[in-house]
Amino acid sequence: MKVKNFFIICAMCFVFVSMFAFLPQKSGEALSSDYLRIHIRANSNTQIDQEVKYKVKDEIVKVLTPLLCSVGSKEEAIKVVDENIDLITRTADCVLEENNFSYKSKAGIRSEFFPTRSYGELTLNSDVYDALIIELGNGTGDNWWCVVYPPMCFVPSEGDGEEVIYKSKILEVIKNFFNK
Repeated sequence: MKVKNFFIICAMCFVFVSMFAFLPQKSGEALSSDYLRIHIRANSNTQIDQEVKYKVKDEIVKVLTPLLCSVGSKEEAIKVVDENIDLITRTADCVLEENNFSYKSKAGIRSEFFPTRSYGELTLNSDVYDALIIELGNGTGDNWWCVVYPPMCFVPSEGDGEEVIYKSKILEVIKNFFNK
């Protein structure tokens, strides 16, 4: 029985190491090319434009979650988003219309420079990233962002609901593997 367990552990280690052996490395950090980000840019920084940005975000997340839950690569995520860009735009426009805004949205995938952002254990270094950009109206206000690929989730923390906890599903799998 001990020999069988040893071989199972060895096989699991081999698979785990193989998974990461061919990933590009840059000082122990993931490359910007590994990510597909999402940014929803408000029309302006007025309180009403910022509030509707979060309403749009909630609906966009509802639309994207089932579409992207099983993607296995950044390229696949980009393809799914491209195929559904009209749905994304219609969803944002519907929220704007329901809230009596006269401006519309524009959505598309672009490569843009983003500054370094740290959120808990996650740091995305300043670099050029591919991102789904959703501009509401002029798109000159503050933005909401997250990561489409690799899949990340965002949930309110316990307490006042103001803080957001960012979790990487991939990081959770790795930590759970080593904690067993």
